[in-house]
Amino acid sequence: MANKIRLTVGGIEYMVVSDENEAFVRKIGDDLNQKLNDIKRQNHYLSTTMVAVLAALDYSEQLAKSRQECAQLTQQLKTAVEDAACARLDGEEARREIERLSGEIRALRNGQ
Repeated sequence: MANKIRLTVGGIEYMVVSDENEAFVRKIGDDLNQKLNDIKRQNHYLSTTMVAVLAALDYSEQLAKSRQECAQLTQQLKTAVEDAACARLDGEEARREIERLSGEIRALRNGQ
């Protein structure tokens, strides 16, 4: 269910419609306001549009890095799952070999 949230970002009020809960949307808005304020404080000569574009570029860079990291972690997880499956197969093979050797030992003891 979509939530309508009145949010002020960069001094401008917006009506945001989101499936996320209000606290989450407000947190995102607060984070964006902080980012805009930080950029403006460091570059007071920039226009509001320029500040917004720099913030968007920064967030885009963070998103790209997060996606790359996610892809790397997904690959590592796939490798770990494959390794675990191989280890399980090796364990089963070792168990069968132990059972076979135990049977041979019993047969040899019974033959004495």
